Amino acid sequence: MQLLLQLFLGGLMIGVTVVIHAFVCDFALRLVDRSTTHLKEKLGALWRVVTLVASVFVICSALMFEIWLWTFLLYFVESEIFENIESALYFASVCFSTLGFGDITLSPDWRVLSTALSANGMLLFGWSSAFIFEIMYELYHRDNGGRRRHDR
Repeated sequence: MQLLLQLFLGGLMIGVTVVIHAFVCDFALRLVDRSTTHLKEKLGALWRVVTLVASVFVICSALMFEIWLWTFLLYFVESEIFENIESALYFASVCFSTLGFGDITLSPDWRVLSTALSANGMLLFGWSSAFIFEIMYELYHRDNGGRRRHDR
C-alpha cells in the first residue's frame, strides 16, 4: 500500500510540475514574441541579450518553484528525517538535479518517492535546456520581417 501511495504522489507531482512548466514556457515564448519590437527600439543591439537573460530567469524561476513544491511534500511526509525545511530543500535540490550526494536519505517507507523526484528533475532540466536553446536560436536567426523561422 505504501508503494502505491509513493507512486501516486510521485506521479501527481510530476503531473503538476509538467503543467506548471508548460504554462511558464508558453508565457516566456509569448513574452519574447510580444516584447521583441519594443526591446529592439529601446535597447538597440543589446535586445537579444536582455531577452535571453530574461527567458533564462523565467525558466530557472519555474524550476526553483517546482523544487519548492517537492520540498514541501518531502517535509510533510518525512518530518522525522527532515528536522527543518532547509534540509528538505537540500534533499529535493540534490535529487531534482540528479546529483544525489546520499548524505540524507529517505526512510525505506518513502525512498521510491526520490526516484520520481529525480526523474522529474531530469525531464524538466532537459526540457528547459531545449527551450532555452530554441529561444536563443530564434533570437539570433530571425529574418528581416521579425518572424520566427517556423512562421515563414
